[in-house]
Amino acid sequence: MMMNSASNIPLGTVIQGKWHHHHYRIVKELGKGANGVVYLAESPHGQAALKVSDDSMLIASEVNVLKSFSKAPVKTMGPSFYDMDDAIYPGMPQKRSFYVMEYVRGPLLLEFVKQKGDEWIVVLMIQLLSSLAHLHQEGWIFGDLKPDNLIVSGPPATIRCIDVGGTTKAGRAIKEYTEFFDRGYWGFGTRKAEPTYDLFALTMVMVNCAYKKEFKKGAEPEKQLYRAIEGHPLLKRYERVLKAALQGKYQSAADMKSAMLKEGQLIASRKSRQKKQQPKPAVNQNQQVTSRSRAAAAKRTSVRKKSGGLFETILIVCSVLALYCAYVVLFLL
Repeated sequence: MMMNSASNIPLGTVIQGKWHHHHYRIVKELGKGANGVVYLAESPHGQAALKVSDDSMLIASEVNVLKSFSKAPVKTMGPSFYDMDDAIYPGMPQKRSFYVMEYVRGPLLLEFVKQKGDEWIVVLMIQLLSSLAHLHQEGWIFGDLKPDNLIVSGPPATIRCIDVGGTTKAGRAIKEYTEFFDRGYWGFGTRKAEPTYDLFALTMVMVNCAYKKEFKKGAEPEKQLYRAIEGHPLLKRYERVLKAALQGKYQSAADMKSAMLKEGQLIASRKSRQKKQQPKPAVNQNQQVTSRSRAAAAKRTSVRKKSGGLFETILIVCSVLALYCAYVVLFLL
């Protein structure tokens, strides 16, 4: 794979836009691939992510994707788009184009799940399905969907995308993919850009997050993936949905989202019933005997106290009478 020559821009370089005349100072490199390099830059918008490439058509295509995200009724996984222009900077060897987008802060998806727990996987995947549903309606397929391209920003925790380089027009061949998340690699279908391709990849993102690793394809890839789903407690609970997604049975992200939510409700309902049906803890027979013995002893003590009090009263009365009689005998007779 040939590395894009935009990877040799020195840190501290100020890039000027040829047409819009905005200035951006390169702070550090954030990531690079065959088609361009993303830098952290100081911009009129504050800190921003700036992607530079020798391929102006690629830049225009990715900007179209970002603009599609911006049409969503709510903030979706794509970063906000700020600017696109041709670059001018000292020592530039050839014509380069760039675009500037929101710098999304937060841990990568896999890191977030390791920190917060597996219960977040389903929550974030349902968010992701909402974003994919909007993207698909705009005529785009994400393509290279994987944890390395996803960040969790917030609070509140929101799954966001940091690289739209693999996004492909629906109906064309997927232009970028990573084997573990690619249905063609596992033999579950073609690399045609369609919603079912993204839904397969999303299922593999869940598998990757659950096991915290990727694994190589075996001799029987279909059974291998089914066993992986059946072998993890969280994935097992959503087994029907995940296997259907691998098989391409959901024609839209909205359909898969509805199935995930329905399965979640069934799981919650089963847990509630099980909790109600749990028997009350049995009382230990020895504890019952001990309690009865203590009660009887307390009763006897109370009776003794009452009897003792009555005896003391009679004794005092008798003593007073005896003293009175003695007084009468001595002084009055």
